[in-house]
Amino acid sequence: MELLVPLILIGVGFFVGRHFEAKHYASIRDREKKTLHVPMMNFGAKQDLPYAHDAQLFVGSVVVANDYFKTISAGLRNLVGGRVVVYESLVDRGRREALLRMKEEAIEWGASQIVNVRFETSSIGGKSRDQGLSAVEIMAYGTAIR
Repeated sequence: MELLVPLILIGVGFFVGRHFEAKHYASIRDREKKTLHVPMMNFGAKQDLPYAHDAQLFVGSVVVANDYFKTISAGLRNLVGGRVVVYESLVDRGRREALLRMKEEAIEWGASQIVNVRFETSSIGGKSRDQGLSAVEIMAYGTAIR
């Protein structure tokens, strides 16, 4: 019985987490198509910036939590080393979501393009189950011009 509860939690984490991850990816793909008309470019220090009537900094931020399956799977991967594939999708979804949130706000403002986009990441919570929530925050920021 004591082994059954963790196995159920792992199974629920896998199937429910997979379902919500698929829904989130579908939403991200749809929103990315809707925001393609606003390009994002990075400029170096010696490059001329595009002309702008107005410019404003925009930030998109998201916090994505680990599910129980990802936590257990990553712990097992930690024993032997190598890529932690279950976390790669977590970071990919977070990065794309943060970028979309920034871009959608800039579009509402009337941006024609976004320049010099940057990312910041940080972890929230502890590395062990005793410390509660384990999640990653990803922030995208850039200067929108119109």
